[in-house]
Amino acid sequence: MQEFDATSLALPGIRELQPYQAGKPIEEVERELGISNIVKLASNENPLGVSHAVKQALAKKITELARYPDANGFYLKTALAEKFAIETNQITLGNGSNDVLELLARTYVTDQHEVIFSQHAFMVYPLVTKAIGAKPVAVPAKDYGHDLDAMLAAITDKTRMIFVANPNNPTGTFLTTEALQAFIAKVPKNILVVLDEAYYEYVPSDVRAPSFSWISEHSNLIVTRTFSKAYGLAGLRAGFAVSNAKVADLMNRIRQPFNMNELALTAAMAALGDEEFLEHSIQVNAEGMAQVTAFCDARGLSYIPSHGNFITIRFGSEAAAINQKLLQKGVIVRPVAGYELPEHLRVSIGLPEEMDAFYRAYDEIIAEQSGG
Repeated sequence: MQEFDATSLALPGIRELQPYQAGKPIEEVERELGISNIVKLASNENPLGVSHAVKQALAKKITELARYPDANGFYLKTALAEKFAIETNQITLGNGSNDVLELLARTYVTDQHEVIFSQHAFMVYPLVTKAIGAKPVAVPAKDYGHDLDAMLAAITDKTRMIFVANPNNPTGTFLTTEALQAFIAKVPKNILVVLDEAYYEYVPSDVRAPSFSWISEHSNLIVTRTFSKAYGLAGLRAGFAVSNAKVADLMNRIRQPFNMNELALTAAMAALGDEEFLEHSIQVNAEGMAQVTAFCDARGLSYIPSHGNFITIRFGSEAAAINQKLLQKGVIVRPVAGYELPEHLRVSIGLPEEMDAFYRAYDEIIAEQSGG
């Protein structure tokens, strides 16, 4: 009898994929190394955790979990529409923003298409592209960020979608409002431009792009955001896309009806209304960023200027070894060799005491290497 061959029967794009590698969880390091009091600076999470308003809202909701959530997320969509001056029929809710990125690709991209993104951009872009069987087109980076002119030049008659992350992950690079506007205007209208703004809140308010307002002029523009970063809800998975209403309608036809659970919907609404917590998160990040760049400058470490809640530091050929030694000292950072940055490590901005632990661990490693 012929045996079931799981690999050969799978779609070609799936067979070629490697699973997404998230930042190491604290529990994994504890198991592997047998140490405690670990500091995690690997996944760009909000070091303040969740706000008091979110905790209160979740406590009230906990007794209702036997009921299904609202499949359409009416109240969250209403709150988003009021806050950002958009229409509820423009919104698609997701299990994190990576969920809506995949929904977009599944809605519009086939194995006959090409998808463009930047060289050092979020790993989910090539993952969803390859899973569908489409051709990924990674455009070489410019100063670790997007080369918009080169991305325009890469467009062919097979191009269906372009991903642009602003700020970019893992490099933290930032595109100005003027550069983005000019780029979007030049992209043919039969190609979707997906503007991934997962780290939008960390950008100073005076230079943030009014991206939602551009959708009325550019019906091929989709903007995605998340509650995982500045809002502190990474563990609940809540994100959304804002687009032309027709695009949202099509995405919602294939969206899983309960892709945001009751706790995620509740927490997102509470977080959205807690402006004080959001501003505090932004302030803590700005102060931490100033301190870590000063640390790097004092030790001659080069880094990529970042507009996110992380910084990518160049440690040279010793990056992988330093990462392992940091782990042994209870500090988790993020290797980015998979993003073609083998000499760099990405460090999330944590609380002052967490950053101090990173500084001490690095200085100890250097002292040990020099025999001090």
